Amino acid sequence: MPEKHKQDWANYEETIEKFIQVIAKNMSLYGVTPSIGRLYGVLYFAEDPMTLDDMRAALEMSKTSMSTGVRALSDMKMVEPAFKKGVRKDLYKSEEDWYKSFTSLFGSRWRHHTETNIEEADEAIQELLQIKGQTEDESLQEKVDQDIDRLHYAQNYYRWLMRFIHVVESGEIFQYVPKIDQKNNE
Repeated sequence: MPEKHKQDWANYEETIEKFIQVIAKNMSLYGVTPSIGRLYGVLYFAEDPMTLDDMRAALEMSKTSMSTGVRALSDMKMVEPAFKKGVRKDLYKSEEDWYKSFTSLFGSRWRHHTETNIEEADEAIQELLQIKGQTEDESLQEKVDQDIDRLHYAQNYYRWLMRFIHVVESGEIFQYVPKIDQKNNE
């Protein structure tokens, strides 16, 4: 291969590596470690599905780490098994529909936390009502009433957030914020 071609390929690989680093960094927004983000990036740019050995070689990490990463990405619906005739080892490929990955990941992460927050607010309200019922201190009773109002406000917000999560998970979000057409970048 001519030296010029080698340099062109090196520039190409450096550019892709930089973007994989961006993917890894941004995935931390979803609670994903940078190493798992890098694994997704490598799978996303891979021409063919990869085995755990392929991933290990590409990322210079242990096969166990690759297995854990693939499992995590699979749980998030960002990686799926692939099949190739004559290959006995498990193969994996990335989910290339980032819109689908986002709606799945956003929904599962936010739903869990929002449901927990609603339950915690319910518990706090019940405990405050108990305190109010047991105290004769009128200023404390007044403060409890104010805080219960704040907790009801928080619950209303979390219920609204659950509706938003449903809009994202169901795909309705795309009626309001359409996907950008890849061909026209619109």
